[in-house]
Amino acid sequence: MCNKERPFTYESTGVSIGRGAAAVDRIKALASLTHRAEVTESIGGFAGGFQLGDAELLAGADGVGSKLLIAHALDQLDTIGIDLVAMNVNDVLASGGEPLFFLDYIAMGRLQAERVQRLVRGIVAGCQVAGCALLGGETAEMPDLYRDGEFDLSGFAVGRRVFRPLALPRPGDVLVGVASTGFHSNGYQLIRTVVEHSGHTWSERFVELDNMTLGEVVLRPTQIYVRAVMELWGQVAVRAMAHITGGGLIENVPRTLAGLGAQIRLNAWPRPAEMQLIQQWGHIEEVEMLHTFNCGIGFTVVVPEADVQKTQAVLQQHQLKAYAIGRVEEAPGVRFR
Repeated sequence: MCNKERPFTYESTGVSIGRGAAAVDRIKALASLTHRAEVTESIGGFAGGFQLGDAELLAGADGVGSKLLIAHALDQLDTIGIDLVAMNVNDVLASGGEPLFFLDYIAMGRLQAERVQRLVRGIVAGCQVAGCALLGGETAEMPDLYRDGEFDLSGFAVGRRVFRPLALPRPGDVLVGVASTGFHSNGYQLIRTVVEHSGHTWSERFVELDNMTLGEVVLRPTQIYVRAVMELWGQVAVRAMAHITGGGLIENVPRTLAGLGAQIRLNAWPRPAEMQLIQQWGHIEEVEMLHTFNCGIGFTVVVPEADVQKTQAVLQQHQLKAYAIGRVEEAPGVRFR
């Protein structure tokens, strides 16, 4: 049965963005105790920065979250490693970095070589798409922490800065949104809860999803934007970039605008059908959708208006759909219309 009593929210399913922000604030104070003169970017950006000789290294760490639970339940482990790589390299990319290498961490209650191989196969595939080397990592067996069959997956990517905007965003610049491949790897606690209460199953097929199963659609790997966006740097005057992950467009876009804001047109791009179904089944309010999910936009770039068509053309060459979704404004924050 669908939830008819109240709209679902991320917090009502146990995940609080506010608690996460409060934790980060405390971490910042502690991290400052480790500061070195070579640090160029600390906590708060998409990646941390460290000057090493003539090179500025950029690094990011992330996991896949509770998307793992669906992959485990459906025994679909071959692509979840792509998600892991994508979440890290896209962050390095958003800071202007070329991903160089990746390391993973795989933890299981009982190590099963075949399952580890399947997970790493996805990681390798993601690294190949991103053009970075898998240097190694850690595999841990912890039966007291994970039940038999359960696992966790995390990792980090290191890159070098090869791009820095020549100019900051300015009012009138255009926000170009690059299409996502669906939910990517955020909001799965809410997705799982909504599906559980809806009466639907992961194996159910839907006309709205081109007769694919719900499980197949929500396990689509996160899009890796590295090669396309790196080509864009040499073609147009990119002024800012954002990887749209936790916090959605509401939180991630303003982080890149140097104190300015943006007005975004919600009808400027199509929202994925699976997101429409989850919103309908969970009676999720629009602001909650925009704050939890990417809503169909996985990466954004800010460019001068004269460069919009060129931007779209370069991205299209990489089979990525891109939309002019809004404009930079003086007032900080994001407004939707």
